[in-house]
Amino acid sequence: MTEFDADADARRLAADSLATGDVTGWFERLYAEAATGDAIVPWDSRVPHPLLVEWTHGRKGHGLRALVVGCGLGDDAEHVASLGYDTLAFDVSESAARGARARFPDSNVDYLTADLLNPPAAWRHAFDLVVEIMTVQSMPEPCHAEAIAGVSSMVGPGGTLLVIASARDEGGPVAAPPWQLTPSEINAFAADGLVPQRIEDLRDTERHRCRATFHRPAPQRADGGVD
Repeated sequence: MTEFDADADARRLAADSLATGDVTGWFERLYAEAATGDAIVPWDSRVPHPLLVEWTHGRKGHGLRALVVGCGLGDDAEHVASLGYDTLAFDVSESAARGARARFPDSNVDYLTADLLNPPAAWRHAFDLVVEIMTVQSMPEPCHAEAIAGVSSMVGPGGTLLVIASARDEGGPVAAPPWQLTPSEINAFAADGLVPQRIEDLRDTERHRCRATFHRPAPQRADGGVD
């Protein structure tokens, strides 16, 4: 049986893609090779992210729409859908979206292929909950501002954005990929009318992560009520 160094393989594919100026093409190559047993997706744990599970404890989303950014093979999206949200999930890799549909053939999640750097116009301000887990950081730093703006733009009036990311101190070293997010980049999600609710700096002996939530206020009616 062939053994893989998952992180090394991801770095190799990323370097090959970036050398041609394609910042996202390596995801399709990685998921396609993983589907044939020729690579391992290093972040594919086959369970929803624990910081997502913790944050959603006790929450219900019946009647609400959710979007999961960079859904990979679907574990986070399935967890969000289990809370009652009408869930759409997308990945730039068609092989990832296809793999998610194959893993969860009876799922209510709508798995699509889309590019965060060029999202469908219909998604603007369209979702009650947007979940972004370690997608922006998978792209080189020059792409972060555009990707962050894309994520923020999809939160609808009265909606919430949840961001979970590997983090680093401002100006700190980065061993890419991933390109860990800095505090200023986390704060940049508060754009296009979003306001920060809670930003958690989570550190232990092995990892530095951030979990942050942002809210888009619902517009007020002329009578002082909220739409």
